[in-house]
Order: sequence, then structure tokens, then C-alpha cells
Amino acid sequence: MLLSHAFGLFTHPGEEWASIRKEHETPRRVYVAYVLILAAIAPISAYISTAYFGWTVGNERLIKLTEISALQLSVLTYLAMLVGVFALGYAINWMAKTYGAKEEYVPSNGIALAAYSCTPLFLAGFALLYPVPWFNAIVFLIAACYGAWLMYDGLPIVMGIEKERAVMYAGALLTVALVILVSTRVGSVILWNFGVGPVFISG
Repeated sequence: MLLSHAFGLFTHPGEEWASIRKEHETPRRVYVAYVLILAAIAPISAYISTAYFGWTVGNERLIKLTEISALQLSVLTYLAMLVGVFALGYAINWMAKTYGAKEEYVPSNGIALAAYSCTPLFLAGFALLYPVPWFNAIVFLIAACYGAWLMYDGLPIVMGIEKERAVMYAGALLTVALVILVSTRVGSVILWNFGVGPVFISG
């Protein structure tokens, strides 16, 4: 079961990456059996916390989102995560030849590397059940750092390149990841102008 990799990437990542490369699962299976499940953690947690728990601002007033608004934003976040993982996986495969790896017609290894590297960020979604901004920021920052390290660690194993090239390869991919992140944020702002923005209520 592909979900077993989530635990292995925290306990013995080197062995887990070798197992992932050996499996060479299709992008569709990785998405259906792994990404679609784990990527739902953050949107569901965010929906529950923003619609039912709420958070406080400076004057200790409890702020919540309406259920419809929370649902809309959670669905948009979920779709953005799915698109982001695919885009990152595509970039991994597209840049493969540049760094000495084999570009695949069907980017199985690239999608797998992107999906499993995002595991810490997926699981960090549980932190959103405790809607305190500084706490959420710390958790996601730690998750992002570990996810970046996982990608660096997995590149030479999954993509079959020399470890020395993994530093430059990982650096280029992190730049792509930042571009994807900024693009999704810009897309969110654009959608807000079409009436899909957050609707706040006082608790």
C-alpha cells in the first residue's frame, strides 16, 4: 500500500526512496492512492477550524468563516495542491536530462518524487485544527524544510543521478516550487475578485 511510504520517509528515507524507485508506479496510481488522500488533510482541517473553531484577533474577538465560504476556500486549496504536485512532478521530469537523469515519456518517477517529498506538508495539515497563526506557520515551515531535504535525498536515488548534481537539481526545483506557490496565491486573489473570497463572521 502506497500510504505505508509516508511512515517510512520519516524513519528510513533512503530505503523508502529505493523502494519507491523499484515500484515505478504510474502517476495515476500515485495520485489516486496517495496524493488525493493525504492532500485532503489540510483542506478538511482548515474547513473544520475556520467554520467551527474560529480564531481570535488582537481584541480577543472570535472570528470564523461562514460554512459556505470555508468550504469554497478548502476546495480551492485542495485543487491547488493537486495541481501543484503535478506541476512539480512535471518539472522534475522536464529538467531530468539537464542534470544527467533519464527523461521519461510517462513521468512516473518525477510525479512520485514530487508526491512523496510533499508528505511532510500534507501531514502538517493536521496543525490547522489548532487555528493559531504563529503555531501553524512554525509547523509548516518545519514541514517545508523537511520536504526540501527529502527531495534532495531522493533525487539521486529515484532519478538515478550523481549525488553531486542533486544540489543544483534540488535548488532549481525549489525555485519552481516557489513559483508554483506564488502562482496559486495570485490565482486565489483573482478568484476573490469574482466573489470566492472569505466571508467572515463574529463568533
